[in-house]
Amino acid sequence: MDIAFDVFNYSLSAILIGICGAWIFLIKSMSDSFRLTPYLDRFKNTAKTSPKVSIILPARNEEEFLGKCLDSLINQDYQNYEIIVIDDSSEDSTGEIISEYANKYSKVIHVSAKTKPDGWMGKNWACMEGYRKATGDLLLFTDADTTHQKNVVSLAVAHLISFDLDALSVIPKMLTFDFWTKITLPMISTFLHTRFSALNVNNPSKKTGYFFGSFFILKKKTYEQVGMHEGVKHEIIEDGALGKKVKESGHKMKMVRGEHLIDAVWARDKSTLWNALKRLMIPLYLQSGKIAVGIFFAVLFLLFVPFPIFAASIALPNETISANTLCVTSFMALLLIYIGAIVEAKKGLELRLVHALFAPLGSLVVVLGFLSGLLQANKESSVTWRGRSYSMKDHSQSSISV
Repeated sequence: MDIAFDVFNYSLSAILIGICGAWIFLIKSMSDSFRLTPYLDRFKNTAKTSPKVSIILPARNEEEFLGKCLDSLINQDYQNYEIIVIDDSSEDSTGEIISEYANKYSKVIHVSAKTKPDGWMGKNWACMEGYRKATGDLLLFTDADTTHQKNVVSLAVAHLISFDLDALSVIPKMLTFDFWTKITLPMISTFLHTRFSALNVNNPSKKTGYFFGSFFILKKKTYEQVGMHEGVKHEIIEDGALGKKVKESGHKMKMVRGEHLIDAVWARDKSTLWNALKRLMIPLYLQSGKIAVGIFFAVLFLLFVPFPIFAASIALPNETISANTLCVTSFMALLLIYIGAIVEAKKGLELRLVHALFAPLGSLVVVLGFLSGLLQANKESSVTWRGRSYSMKDHSQSSISV
């Protein structure tokens, strides 16, 4: 019995040592990402032209945020642009708000999206409707819950031209409103600094490519060459899928930091947080169920398992060497998790330190959200977003590659 107990403890300790190694890698990647990712406003401006920009802004039930977004876009210091706002079958006052701005400002163009065809995600369809009205050489896609400093469009255009880019995406500051999002987002964001790091997006030899939906600008001809939003019409994470297409097709793209220039909302409340977590797992499951399950267990062990193991090793003291080894390795693992959460919360998300201290609870929410995504991926209403429910079981997804 004692031998079996020792084998069990040493086996768990070996897993925890692997978790420690993974977190050391994650923390280093996070540090590199913060240090080395270029900024939107730090470059030598060699642009000599000011091409027309069509800002495409889809909006569904956005009465709470839309006015602030439009105010920030109307006040841009760039001269040659239009704002195409698409009312995506809203059930609140979104349409009236768009009409008011369109009547007051000539730059604002009000588009009422036609009924969404079968097989389309709502936002993807609204973006296509906006594209059909665009007259600019450059297309800038943003979200209705995003606000922009007045020089953002000028900087984005100049950056795109100065580096001869086909596409540019800007990392925003993620705004959080509720307790659950504040403790969960730091745990999710740590993974963005590894495979999905901007450093990989900016490396031509890497296959990683994606956009932040809150702000990406690209040449109109590039957008058309990769199939527009029609080519990603059933993608849950359409910005990721479109950016992936741009990178894989050989176009020159870049991702830069702009947290001090753009504010965006990742989740507005616990309900949208829950659906956002499911949206991250479902594309993986629809590509490969086995790999998605493997990723779920990897996340489970990386984010959460060290906490109950450490608690159990303290609550059930045992003086054997194997038990002490398990206690030490679990403590090292949870300490590294806390360090990662603190670095991301303070440096990446500008949250209070206390939110990082809820890392065990935030990790549990992530794990349960991912599990819910796995269990519901094949159901008739696996995803609910902006008041619409979607079945994804017949649609393969490529926004996140496994």
